[in-house]
Amino acid sequence: MANKFKSSASLIPLGQGVGTVLAHDITEIRPGQFKGPAFKKGHIITEEDLPHLRRVGKEHLFVLHLVPGEIHEDEAALRLCVALAGSGVVFDPNPSEGKISLKAAFRGLLKVNVEALTRINLVPDICCASRHNNSVVEKGDIIAAARAIPLIIDEKTLVAGVEVAEKAGGIFSVKPLSQPRTGLIITGNEVYNGLIDDKFAPIIRKKLQLFGCEIIGTVFAPDDKIKVIGEIRRLLQDGAELIMVAGGMSVDPDDITRVAIAEAGAEDVVYGTPVLPGAMFLYGRLGDIPVLGLPACVLYYNATILDLILPRVLAGERITRRDLAAMAHGGMCLDCDECRFPVCPFGK
Repeated sequence: MANKFKSSASLIPLGQGVGTVLAHDITEIRPGQFKGPAFKKGHIITEEDLPHLRRVGKEHLFVLHLVPGEIHEDEAALRLCVALAGSGVVFDPNPSEGKISLKAAFRGLLKVNVEALTRINLVPDICCASRHNNSVVEKGDIIAAARAIPLIIDEKTLVAGVEVAEKAGGIFSVKPLSQPRTGLIITGNEVYNGLIDDKFAPIIRKKLQLFGCEIIGTVFAPDDKIKVIGEIRRLLQDGAELIMVAGGMSVDPDDITRVAIAEAGAEDVVYGTPVLPGAMFLYGRLGDIPVLGLPACVLYYNATILDLILPRVLAGERITRRDLAAMAHGGMCLDCDECRFPVCPFGK
């Protein structure tokens, strides 16, 4: 410390610390019970504090006298978080143990500028960790935390990290989730003709209800391109703000869903994804209305491509081929005996 910085930071024996002011939070860890500050920055040490300080392993204390160009860890964390936080992100400006946690201001989709986050962490003496990009977060959830690693950081170093975040317009943001009125089309001769019961609708309804989305109509259509096109257009006329078409997404000769979606006027259609389960998923737009083609895997797996894409669609994102290609890394479900999605590697 004394060699690295120009300040007159010095160590004093604990017994000489009575009456001095703590220069930083002192952390206490009791395994399985507690981790946090035993004493906060600014606390005036008393004789009664000494046994407690010894129990947490302290035999010396720092006395600091900062000089220009040196920044205390608390101020560094605050300045860094001001630059990190974008829209939909809040934080308490009072650090704890030199760290500030960034939180979601409302329920939404967390967006992380991963490249800029990496650049920040390449700056010496700065640490910032976050949840995964595109995670659904609740109001008050911690989405990231930042701190300076040493007790004192060189101001030029701090500025270098802050500038990365500022140039990126903030590293973290939370997008609100819309609740579009949804039209659902179940395709397949076997269901349309009553040969088997439909299983798609209850599964999709449950997933939509998690986000408060209303299904304004569930209709059944045979494997007939013209009839599927007609149902798509009717749901649009009824005010649907999101269209889902389930079934008929494979390469079988009777599977005409993707052709029907395209001929209904869908634009920017992307068919096929490097996500398992979900390879035969389709995304497109009918004007400003998203349309999703759902493969049969939605019936059999708890977590599929739909669970990864739906929150992004509700956040107003227009999905591109590049977006889907980027999902290949982490896009393989492990098909665990007990599904714990989203607390698992799938989609990360």
